[in-house]
Amino acid sequence: MGIKRRHWAWAAASLAVVLLAATGCTSTPDARAEPTDAPSASRAPSTPVARVCAKPAAGPAKAPAGAVTVDPAVVGDLAEKTKSSPPNTTFWLRPGKHRLAPDRYAQVIPKEGNRYLGAPGAVLDGGKKNQYAFGGSARNVTIRYLTVQRFVAPHDEGVVNHDSADGWVIEHATIQHNSAAGMMAGSRQRVRANCLRGNGQYGMNAYKANGRISDLVVEGNEIVGNNTGDWERRRKGCGCTGGIKFWAVNGADIRGNWVHDNRGTGLWADTNNNDFRIENNVLEANDGAALIYETSYNAVIRKNTIRRNNWVEGRREAERGDSFPFATVYVSESGGEPRIRARTDKIEIYRNVLEDNWSGITLWENADRFCNSPANTSSGDCTLLVRDTDRCAKPAIGKPPLYGDCRWKTQRVDIHDNRFVLDKSVVKCTVKCDRMAVLANYGTYPDWSPYQGERVAEAITHKQDNRWHDNVYLGPWKFVAYDPSRVLDFGQWRGKRYLQDSGSTLGPRAGG
Repeated sequence: MGIKRRHWAWAAASLAVVLLAATGCTSTPDARAEPTDAPSASRAPSTPVARVCAKPAAGPAKAPAGAVTVDPAVVGDLAEKTKSSPPNTTFWLRPGKHRLAPDRYAQVIPKEGNRYLGAPGAVLDGGKKNQYAFGGSARNVTIRYLTVQRFVAPHDEGVVNHDSADGWVIEHATIQHNSAAGMMAGSRQRVRANCLRGNGQYGMNAYKANGRISDLVVEGNEIVGNNTGDWERRRKGCGCTGGIKFWAVNGADIRGNWVHDNRGTGLWADTNNNDFRIENNVLEANDGAALIYETSYNAVIRKNTIRRNNWVEGRREAERGDSFPFATVYVSESGGEPRIRARTDKIEIYRNVLEDNWSGITLWENADRFCNSPANTSSGDCTLLVRDTDRCAKPAIGKPPLYGDCRWKTQRVDIHDNRFVLDKSVVKCTVKCDRMAVLANYGTYPDWSPYQGERVAEAITHKQDNRWHDNVYLGPWKFVAYDPSRVLDFGQWRGKRYLQDSGSTLGPRAGG
């Protein structure tokens, strides 16, 4: 399931790749200041912060009419009453600490349409013994106003909606201090106004073992301090951490969330996601990138406030001497594809404010990563244009349409009307924290690859309609094109060879 993070040298090739190496120490969650407005036509509106964890909404103090009351003094009462009640039952959990039977597989198995409401102070506690809180395949289950904590799900699994059932609504819940993922996701899931805090691997793992997820809404949540288990260090390059990880999700609205102080990446869409809208979020103080959009398609990323991200991971790689432009917004083998239905046929990144992050936006494509290549770390998956991986082989892969369709392409990325602010005295860096980039590696592997040499670097830089324009830059920004060795100034970046950032401006920043 995990997607490996890449390094600038593949073991099998002399000139290959880095993606990201994600370790680092987590920041201590704290109350951040609200975004402030500065005069600029390119600045996004001030984005309110979803301070859910500090001020969780309270559930009903009395049982709603017709609800089944659950007693915290009776161990296993919630699971037993769920089992003995019909579908579409409402359960009201009294104040106090509710426990399941002391067996690791003891869990609540809802029936279709069940609703679980926590009274003020209602907590479902796994006691570090139970693996899962809520599981099963029942659809249209609702969980509100409940704290779920101290469950010990295995790696890559989740505590709430363990089996990724469809149609669940999870609102005003606090899901904290669990192993692995606080929750999983199914199609038509609504995740609103929750505190997803301090979970061992992910706040949420949007993954469905037996198919794709569609129509996912994640709105108004606080997602903080996750990946306490530091899994990228324990399984180096696993690509298996983040505030939220999305896998094969078709249609997602990620809006109004506060994603902060997570160890590693804030939001990470990985492998054949499509049709995302990521808007009006505050992404800040994550140890790694604020956002990674990897081997995926068609997205709108707009009106987000993105600040103080990637300080730990970016600095660590710079200190190791790595020349790769580690980014705060990282688009890796992802692009717009008109043949795949979505609300846009591009990746549009606009009206965002990026302030005092470690570098800016990197568009990257790994020439050695394609369907049927041993260098494809996407667990054997192929693109959405070629479902049968075995078709991507000699000699057919060397000619259209497979030459283009067997490769996840970073193409049709439109980056405009953003504000990029960098003060190196704030970031506390001297080099390599000031990059905007579009590049690829020199293709070498495998020996039958049709993408060897500079073909992909030439394509991503000049032929795949990747454009920056009408942005505002404040600070000592540099620009990287083609490969990591080509570090450009603003004039070179805008010149006739690269033709980037028409209509954009570059100005000084105090301390920059």
